[in-house]
Amino acid sequence: MRLLITGGCGFLGTNLGEAALQRNYELAILDNLSRLGASENLRWLQSQGESRFFHTDIRNYNDVERIIKDFRPDAVFHLAGQVAMTASLQDPRMDFEVNVVGGHNVLESVRRHRPECVLIYSSTNKIYGDLEWVGFREAATRYVVDAYPDGFDESMALDFQSPYGCSKGAVDQYMLDYHRMFGVPTVVFRHSSIFGGRQFSSYDQGWIGWFVRQALDIKNGRLKEPFTISGNGKQVRDVLFASDLVECYFMAWKHIDKARGQAFNIGGSMANSLSLLELLSMLEAELGTILRYRKLPPRVSDQKVFVANTAKASTCFGWRPLIKREEGIQRMIEWVGSVSA
Repeated sequence: MRLLITGGCGFLGTNLGEAALQRNYELAILDNLSRLGASENLRWLQSQGESRFFHTDIRNYNDVERIIKDFRPDAVFHLAGQVAMTASLQDPRMDFEVNVVGGHNVLESVRRHRPECVLIYSSTNKIYGDLEWVGFREAATRYVVDAYPDGFDESMALDFQSPYGCSKGAVDQYMLDYHRMFGVPTVVFRHSSIFGGRQFSSYDQGWIGWFVRQALDIKNGRLKEPFTISGNGKQVRDVLFASDLVECYFMAWKHIDKARGQAFNIGGSMANSLSLLELLSMLEAELGTILRYRKLPPRVSDQKVFVANTAKASTCFGWRPLIKREEGIQRMIEWVGSVSA
């Protein structure tokens, strides 16, 4: 089997690439190496087995088309993109070009040259907007949505907000429409929070890894001043460890006859939901330290709560998360400690 991963040197792409090599698939990765840690991830992935690397940008249609035409993948995992809402607000044109133009380049290349190729797209929960209309209750450590005790399913109305929500949402819908109009076997995953090894987190992407790093820096005396959080810290996400998401991608590919043409909310589910305040308390207990921070205003269009109801993915292709949040955070502490020591 031949697999092409766009954004293959990112956090998720590297984990998926490793899994493909372990399955003895023929692997190709496309990446422009612009993100923090991408070059290091490339070297690490190349040490795991033989793969082909294409150093290019998905905005370059000629390159994308040539790669699809020559490599002839059986599946494409389309992960490349602009992934931060903050960056989309700072440079909305760049966000549009990378996500919408780049995503359409991938779709068109597949449609023209490998229409039978499975195409799985990494979308986002941000396509549902800020969800202010659902009605939140403020508890001691988190916001609660009593009307959705099992989280949000795929029947939620789409509400593109922010340039990032618009760009990711546009490609989300293009993916589904290319199945309807052209028969391309596409699948859309609307992700919640993902974390795990090979993730080089920053202040605007990968919040669990970022705050794990702040906690380790405080414990080890590398950070003297309080760090910052946006809002009151009661925002809630369901957290999903990388190994569980890897299985999700490969299971959907295996069961593509059932999954094709559909969108799925993918996350850790309510059992693995976590507020920022709760994460900080867990880190204090795990590391035996006190975390000092100061609060900034809430981020624009930030969801107070997003928890994915994953029942559809479970019913359709048998996937469910297995790694509990506590185990995942312990693994994340180990990973961040190994790269920041």
